[in-house]
Amino acid sequence: MKRTTPQDDIVVRVRGLKNNFGEQVIHDGLDLDVRRGEILGVVGGSGTGKSVLMRSIIGLQEPAAGEVEVFGESTIGGGDLESESIRRRWGVLFQGGALFSTLTVAENVQVPLQEFYPNLDPALLDEIAAYKVVMTGLPPDAGPKYPSELSGGMRKRAGLARALALDPELLFLDEPTAGLDPIGAAAFDELTRSLQKTLGLTVFLITHDLDSLYAICDRVAVLADKKVIAVGTIDELIALDHPWIEEYFKGPRGRAAIATLDRAQAKQAKADD
Repeated sequence: MKRTTPQDDIVVRVRGLKNNFGEQVIHDGLDLDVRRGEILGVVGGSGTGKSVLMRSIIGLQEPAAGEVEVFGESTIGGGDLESESIRRRWGVLFQGGALFSTLTVAENVQVPLQEFYPNLDPALLDEIAAYKVVMTGLPPDAGPKYPSELSGGMRKRAGLARALALDPELLFLDEPTAGLDPIGAAAFDELTRSLQKTLGLTVFLITHDLDSLYAICDRVAVLADKKVIAVGTIDELIALDHPWIEEYFKGPRGRAAIATLDRAQAKQAKADD
C-alpha cells in the first residue's frame, strides 16, 4: 500500500513566484499551497494580480521567476504531452463565462472534449454535453441556445458546464458571482459547494464577494504587497493586524456579510428543529 505524505494533500504548490509587465511588478516572491478537497478563496485589492496568479498556475502566463506545480508536476516549461495530461485534470471558468458566441451552449461544452478526445462519437458528445448542462442547474432546453440568448447567470452556469466537461479534479473559478444579483449569487455559491462535495473537487475561487467567502470557503488567501500575506479561515484572518485585512473583513460590507450569514444559520437551525 502506498503511504500518503503531506505533499499528497497539496494539489497546487507555488513558490517564489514573480510576475511583471515591463517595469510593473505584480508578484514578487509569492508562495501558496492549495489543499486537496478544499474551496480556497483568493482575495485582494484591485491590481494585486488575482487573475494573473490563476493564469500562472494554469500555464497561460509565463512568470519571470518561481515554481508552480499542479498534481506534483511543473506547469512551467513542460512538454506538450506532459502539459496536456495535467490540463485534462482541471477545469476553468473565466470571468464572464468566456463562451464562444458563435457556438451553442452544448457546442461550447463539447469544445474541451473534442480537443482531448477528437474521435468521440457525436452522439456521445451530445449526451455528455446535455448531462453537464443539467448538472449545473440549467434547463435541458438551454443546450441548443446561443450565449446571447441567455441571462448573465445562465451564461455563468454554461461556462461552469464547460469547465466540468472533462470531469476535472481541480476547478478554477474567476469571479463567478460578479454581476449577479444577491439571489443569483447565493444560488451559484450553493451550486459550487454542492458540486464540490458531490464530485470531490478542489476549488480555487477568485472573488471579491464577502458573502461567498463566508458561505462556502474553507480557507482564504489574501494578496497584498505583491505576495500572499496570509492564508487561513476567516476567523484566523480577522485576528491578524493588517490594515487591508481589517478594512476588508471588518468594514461595513464585512459586517453586513456576517449579519447575513448569522441570519442564514439561524434560519437553518430553526428548520432543523
